[in-house]
Amino acid sequence: MKQISTRFSIAVHTLSLIAVSTNDCTGDFIAGSVNTNPVIIRRIIGMLKKAGLVEVRPGVGGASLLKSPDRITLLDVYRAVNAAEKDQLFRIHDDPNIQCSVGRNIEQVLQTELRDAQSVMEQRLAQTTLNDLIKKFQ
Repeated sequence: MKQISTRFSIAVHTLSLIAVSTNDCTGDFIAGSVNTNPVIIRRIIGMLKKAGLVEVRPGVGGASLLKSPDRITLLDVYRAVNAAEKDQLFRIHDDPNIQCSVGRNIEQVLQTELRDAQSVMEQRLAQTTLNDLIKKFQ
């Protein structure tokens, strides 16, 4: 099973910091909070910008939200940073033995269950806004 990319948690951290910060949210400032390389932050901010969640000021830099925190769901963030490919949160191992009744059928049998599990998780993410998280930080 492939884990959800850490891009998701870094993106949520980034958006939360932008929402609550009174400072200019430059890549370096955000990287200091996340404790990672500013290049990683710039890549994630680029994804968030492409998804219409943030805008970046040219020159001096700094990012700001394009939507209020109560209109940004965790599902928006999850999709913006491609945390998992569509319907591919769970992967089935390659090349099971087709001579075995389990090996021959495991993908077909398990795939429906895994798609349903991913759907439930995405529904849950859609119910939580960035604002819901921010309230818990204080």
